[in-house]
Order: sequence, then structure tokens, then C-alpha cells
Amino acid sequence: MTEATLGLLAEAVREEGGLLADALAPAAQRGRPEAAGPALGALAAAGPRAFAHPAEIALVVEAVFEGYLLHYARSRLFDDGDADLALLAGDRLYALGLARLADLGDLAAVAELADVISLCAQAQAEGDAELAGAVWEAGATAIGWGADAALQAAKASVRGRRRGAAEALRAAARRLSAS
Repeated sequence: MTEATLGLLAEAVREEGGLLADALAPAAQRGRPEAAGPALGALAAAGPRAFAHPAEIALVVEAVFEGYLLHYARSRLFDDGDADLALLAGDRLYALGLARLADLGDLAAVAELADVISLCAQAQAEGDAELAGAVWEAGATAIGWGADAALQAAKASVRGRRRGAAEALRAAARRLSAS
């Protein structure tokens, strides 16, 4: 599902045109999606909250994750030769994902993705890649299943820079997705 979703995201970017469309790497040169991380869009789309729009939920999550990769890692879709363009492209993909999610009327999911962006920025500033990964897993799960009190408490532990925050996020996410 991730590869197909990334193809749809690339098509949406091409349709918008402009610098971002020009920066898309040719399909044959794109990195394999598995190398860049988990199938977060598929995770979110598998939840009961995504039942009405699973493909759109997957696209939204992958768009925001791609924005994150443009900011902090290596893009799956874009040439990475221009750091300034990568930063702007990342911001644009954050906005694209959040706007499409808002168009679905799912403001709770918009809030979850906004938390992901904020908490990942904190994790990156602290040099904690494990925490960033846990934030993404928890965020994708919350979009698909909703956030319960345990997940909210785990996010508060991240904000409070408490030890064990990554483990608490992962445990809360896995419990939710198993329900």
C-alpha cells in the first residue's frame, strides 16, 4: 500500500506544478519506501476511524511523513540536492496533509498530526530518533483508532521530557491498535 500511496502523492504534487513538482525524482530513482520507515499510512488507514476514507487517510499520513523526511532525513520522492527547497517542500507537504485531513472534517485527526509534527520536532532537537519513531507510530495509530487517556498521558510524558516516553507511546499505540 505504501508504494501505491506514494505514487498518488507524487501525482498530487505533479498536478499542483511549480518548484515542488519539478523537484520530484524520476520514479526509477526514488528510494524504496521500506528503507525510509514503516508503512504509517497503512497503519492509520487500518483503524476503524479511517473506515470511510482509508486511501485518503493513508495519503495524508504519508504526505506529512514525507514532509518530516524532507526536514530531518532522506526523502522517498524528491531529489535532495537543495536543502532550502527540501525545507520548504517539507512545510508544503505538512500543509497538504493537514488541509486534506481537514477537508474530511476530522479535526481530531488534524490535532493528532499537529502533535506528531510538534513532538517529532522536539525529538529531533533532542537528537532522539527512537522517540521520533515512537511518536510516528503513536500518531498513525491515534488517527486510525483515536487517542485514549493512556496515549494522551504518554504524549504528555514526551512534552515533559520524562524517561521512558518512547516506550509509553509505543505501548499505548500497540494496545489501541490491538483493540
